[in-house]
Amino acid sequence: MSKNPALVLKQLIQTFKQGANNVEVLKGVSLKLYPGETVALVGPSGAGKSTLLQIAGLLEAPTSGQIQISGIETTGLAEKQRTLLRRNVIGFVYQFHHLLPEFSALENVMLPQLIANLPHKKAKASANTLLSKVSLTHRATHRPSQLSGGEQQRIAIVRALANQPQLLLADEPTGNLDSKTADMVFEELLKLVKEHNVAALIATHNPDLAARMDRTVTLVDGHLH
Repeated sequence: MSKNPALVLKQLIQTFKQGANNVEVLKGVSLKLYPGETVALVGPSGAGKSTLLQIAGLLEAPTSGQIQISGIETTGLAEKQRTLLRRNVIGFVYQFHHLLPEFSALENVMLPQLIANLPHKKAKASANTLLSKVSLTHRATHRPSQLSGGEQQRIAIVRALANQPQLLLADEPTGNLDSKTADMVFEELLKLVKEHNVAALIATHNPDLAARMDRTVTLVDGHLH
């Protein structure tokens, strides 16, 4: 495991206005995540797990605190620089697959690479390789509506890895799947994370899935334990 963390969160505080009151969702959260490491993020509903993932992925700014991604201090970065970091260094997987319905499985995986200016031929070859890793080469020309829930989510996972990110953030990535399919998809996710040496922070309510990760952190009352 690399000595240099892919993600460092330092004393994150996140406060929201609720009427006349300030609600503190995160109260000084700190975390280090290393390449090739899988960390389960658990906690009760409403604890702020999704908020923490949004902040770690530079989609939301904290009230205070620091976020370092691959050694880059993100505080004070211009929005263009934050966008480039999200595009090139971070992969996202959500509970719902968010595949684009008008594109095939192959095109959905190619798209992040084309946006990152990879030549079409290389993007297609890379996307085919990724689909083969989740045994979906035979579904490459199918659109999302023609795929099962498990197939859609496996494509969403390899799409998140298409630009070879150093950090993967996943929010209940198997939450919409039945237990058997969830187990299979999650096993493939863990295998890909190790193979690509990606640091992965994965929010889950499933204790069995959490137990299969390298370690677990629990978010309760705004604190990470």
